[in-house]
Formats: sequence, C-alpha cells, structure tokens
Amino acid sequence: MTDAAFTRRAALLGAATAGSLLFAGGKAGAQQRPAELKIGITTFLSGPASVFGVPARQAAEMLFEEINKAGGIGGVPVRAFFVDEGPGTDHLVGEYRRLVQNEGVQLIFASISSGSCLACTPLSDEMRKTTVLWDCGTQRIFEEGPHPFAFRTQGYATPEVLAPLLYLLKHKPDFRSIAVINQDYAWGRDSWEIWKTAMDTLKPGVRVVAEMFPRFGATDYSTEVTRLLAARPDVILSTHWGGDLVTLVRQAAERRLFDRSTFVLPVAEASMQILGRTMPAGHVIGARGDHWNNHPRPKDPERLRRLVEDYRKRYNEYPIYPCHHMAQAISATQAAYAKAIQAKGGGWPNDQELANAFRGLTFDSPTSSITLREDGQGLEDQIVGMSSFNDRFPFAVPKDMVIFPAAMVSTPVGQKSVDWLKTLKPEILAQVPAAIAG
Repeated sequence: MTDAAFTRRAALLGAATAGSLLFAGGKAGAQQRPAELKIGITTFLSGPASVFGVPARQAAEMLFEEINKAGGIGGVPVRAFFVDEGPGTDHLVGEYRRLVQNEGVQLIFASISSGSCLACTPLSDEMRKTTVLWDCGTQRIFEEGPHPFAFRTQGYATPEVLAPLLYLLKHKPDFRSIAVINQDYAWGRDSWEIWKTAMDTLKPGVRVVAEMFPRFGATDYSTEVTRLLAARPDVILSTHWGGDLVTLVRQAAERRLFDRSTFVLPVAEASMQILGRTMPAGHVIGARGDHWNNHPRPKDPERLRRLVEDYRKRYNEYPIYPCHHMAQAISATQAAYAKAIQAKGGGWPNDQELANAFRGLTFDSPTSSITLREDGQGLEDQIVGMSSFNDRFPFAVPKDMVIFPAAMVSTPVGQKSVDWLKTLKPEILAQVPAAIAG
C-alpha cells in the first residue's frame, strides 16, 4: 500500500471512528444506541382484574404511539411487550426472565397486583434490570430492604389508606364501630393493618364488629352482606378493587346496606364508570392518587384535558387511575432517559446509568409533580371526597374533595409504616387541607 493510499485509508477509518464515537456519546466503549427501546409491561389481561389491566394497556399503546410519532424516547422508537398477570406469580416470574433474557427488554413495568410486585422486585436485584413498579400498592416493597433497580412511580398503600381515614375523621368523626371486608391477599391484609393501626392511634376505642377477607375473585358476597346487615357498623371499610369491588357494591346496594352504614372505598375511582348510578351518594371514595377526571386543581389542565379526550375518543370511555399510573410510568421513563443521556454527554445509558437516573427523579403528571425518593418510592398526592352526582358525568365522582400532600401521609424513608403510624398525633387532623367543591 502506498503512503498516499495508507493516509487516505487512515483518514477514512478515523472519520468512521469519530462518527461512531459521536453517535455513542463521544466516549470509547459507550453503550450502543439500540434500534428500538423494548419495554416489558405486566398487567392483568384476563380475569376480573382485567377491568384495571386492559385500560392500562390501552393507555400504554396510545401514549407510545404518540411518543413514536414524535421521535421516540432519546430518539429511539419504543416497542412494548405485554404480559398477562392473570395466570399467577409463577407464570409472571417466568415471563419476567423471558423478557430480559430472550427478548432483551431494557426495562420492565410491573405490576398491578401487590403479590406480583413482591415476586418481581427481587428479580430486579438479581438481573440488575430497571423495574418500574407502575401500579401495585404494598408498602412492604421498600420497607423490607433496598432494591437498587426498582422504582415506584406513584403512591402506595400507606398514603392511599391513611388519607381516607383522615378524611373520615375530619368530616364524619362520630363513628363508634367499623367492619372491614377486604380481598384475602397481600393488599387486602396489609391495607387493613395500616387502617387499624392508624385508627387505633388517632381514635382509640372504635369497636371492630367484623373482619372479613373473602377470596380474590369472589362472585358471591351474600354471606358477607348478611353479616354486615346484622352487625350494623357505623363504617364499612373495603379496599376491594376491580371486578371484585363492582360485584360487592352491586350486591350491597341491592340489599340497601349503603343506607345503614357509611362506606369508605379508597380504591373506588376505577369502578365508578362501570357502576354508574348503582354507587350511592354520600360515601367516602378515593383514587389511589389524584386522578379524578373532575380534579379541582390539576397542575396542567390542558394536558389532563388532552389525555382524557384522546383516551375517550379512542376507546369510548374515561381513563381510570391505572391509565394515569401507566402514564406516570411512561413520563418517568422519558424523564429518566433524558437525564441519563444528558449525564452521558449524549450517549445511551447502560442498566446502571438508567437506574441512577431514576433515583431522586422529579417528573410531571397532568395533575401534579411526583418525586422518587432515595429509597425508590414515589411521592404522590391523594384526593379523597364524598361520592356525588352531577350533570357532567353519568357516574359518581367526589365532591368536597381534599388534596392530601404526599409528604403528609407517607411514611418517612427508613421507617416501617406500622411503626410510623403508631407515632401519629391527633394534631395531624388540624393539618388536613380544606375541602374543595367538585
């Protein structure tokens, strides 16, 4: 090879190398930008819980389509892989491994069920794969040990249960007896422990007249309704959700149980459309966040309006809180990739760099801003109100809403919820914000 030819070849190789380094962020050995960003998403696509899971999938498909039309995330188109939680945790664990090892997903969104999250989160440690806990509520995830690759992009059981209790104590404080009917698995058991611990601390002496934990997916609550009618509690707490809540409310309403007791339903929002006018007015309802379509003070009213209208136009129904939780997971992912890419000078992040970007991240939702604490837990405001009807919606929505700041109702980092709840003082009721008409 002549000196001139060698010089030309060296120049070409140098240019190609420089171009590849620029594409990878200007650093030798940098992570190669993928042809597509693969995200595994676990949600209920079958069974009674699919009334939550299918709308969440629909929201993901709609939002990823919009993102891809706008150029993707970090310039990379997104491809979602959906997994059904319905077959159970053993199936889910196998699918998690398959998505990481065979499909090569860059991150996982898991899951709706608390049991699913308790099964999947240890896998994020083992496989060192960023896992966004996009909907499950159990407080145990981050209170029982660190998970450096797991992040929850919404609230969790403690604020979601404590806020309705504080609302009840503030607005209907004279109750003397209570019954609970919760699903018999991690969420139902844990949420009752949270409620009872806080109730015993703030209002000791309330008599528990019934504790019932029917199986998840039950279709007949006649025995439970009969027992509640006989016990005549002032308050009935139920953290039922999905198809189970719809069935419980319908059967309780048929026998006029709502006329005798005040219900507190912290997870009610997602079932209101299906129930329509069957859900009576005058009962305490929550949304596992601040996702009511009649939100009185959204952070970005136009973004909320657009999300609601686009979803309604596409699917002929209102988005429910799993849709909002999915949107939050996606917004957090966009923000984390932007942060990680900037930190790398334009390069594509590896698994560790992506996880580092999630920790301490603040991102916006249509209704508020959410911060992921150092332990991975998201801080999300909670809206609670009284079920009511108006001319705008053909189903129950809250009035006299209270927006509980996330920090007010969330267990501090490093503490366990049950221990922290025992330290609450009655003075916390003076900190409850004023109700807002809705």
